[in-house]
Amino acid sequence: MSRHHALPAAETLTLTPIAVTRSCFRDKFGVPRQPGLTRHAHARLIIASPFNREDAFRGLETASHLWLIFQFHQAVRAEWRPVVRPPRLGGNRRVGVFSSRSPFRPNSLGLSVVRNRGLSHDDEGNLVLDISDHDLIDGTPILDIKPYLAFADSVPEAGLGWADSAPTAGLPVEFMPEAEQQLVRLPSLAYPDLKALIRDVVSYDPRPSFRRGRDEDRIYGIHLYDLNVRFRFVREASAERVQVLTVC
Repeated sequence: MSRHHALPAAETLTLTPIAVTRSCFRDKFGVPRQPGLTRHAHARLIIASPFNREDAFRGLETASHLWLIFQFHQAVRAEWRPVVRPPRLGGNRRVGVFSSRSPFRPNSLGLSVVRNRGLSHDDEGNLVLDISDHDLIDGTPILDIKPYLAFADSVPEAGLGWADSAPTAGLPVEFMPEAEQQLVRLPSLAYPDLKALIRDVVSYDPRPSFRRGRDEDRIYGIHLYDLNVRFRFVREASAERVQVLTVC
């Protein structure tokens, strides 16, 4: 008869961030719930010492995509909970935390695939890794970087059951005249793909699940880069659209 042994107590691990994220997303509201849902989200990973040696990234230029292991630094809690309410299930159904991609996890660790935009140096001489197609909030600590290998990492037949397809970005987006004028005046180098980024983010309807589909006069705001984007949802008959009011 086999004997079952209790696992020893886990040792405390100390993780040292290798980079910090400078992201177009300044807070949680409006961030895509998975990477790759917007192709217009840009970020820079500022590599920290002593990891800021170009030798450590030799060969990375051939990788089109990267795995990032990071900390959900705005979701760290003193205690973890065994069940969560995924937004994909309307925020009403509970599933186990290890069955979800919730940021509220025992070790607050996240994993994302992002597009590699290459190494460079910023104006202060820091070694920088540029990325896009991401879901990282500004200030996110990066714990590791690995190349994405399509032959090993992609499993086309994989399934989960309740989240097997990407959310539908179905809401039409209308930019009001004031927002259009403000966008024209913004420098494209400082705010790359900004209009497309705004369209992607609001078309997915970033509101909490319980507010979606309701008639409301509320004006919402999301912070992209150092800008406040204000928008509202307009319902006519059974159709709904998003109006972007200001970008300043």
